[in-house]
Amino acid sequence: MSAADVVARLTAAGLTIATGESLTAGLVAARIADVPGASAVLRGGVVAYATEIKATVLGVDRVLLAERGAVDPEVAAQMAAGAARVLGADVGVATTGVAGPSEQDGQPVGTVFVAVSGALGEDVRPLALHGDRAQIRAATVEAVLDLVEDGLHGRG
Repeated sequence: MSAADVVARLTAAGLTIATGESLTAGLVAARIADVPGASAVLRGGVVAYATEIKATVLGVDRVLLAERGAVDPEVAAQMAAGAARVLGADVGVATTGVAGPSEQDGQPVGTVFVAVSGALGEDVRPLALHGDRAQIRAATVEAVLDLVEDGLHGRG
């Protein structure tokens, strides 16, 4: 789904969105903000690149982070919920993963989790992406937009 479609559908539904981003470092929020009229739906975004920010700002459980690392489906789910909560949005989305050039927390390059939380339900998708750093980050943005589309479709 295009960012323009996401903005249009969220606007029609009267919903707002916020992002909690790690490996994409704000690319999802920027992509949404590129769309004219995005201010009707985009509340903001948190770039939680450092693991500590995931805990202190987004409220991800510190024990979970210590036991599993930042590249984990439950971390993604908590990041999405935290983004919605912290930024006062109806929908939160999150990205966490390994864009490269080397593995992180024992996870290989291309291991990514995207999540949605809030008015569109709760969903986490694991991704096994290929390509260079830029390609992995771009594919992650597309995956998050697809996740939002699926949630909006589920609302009718």
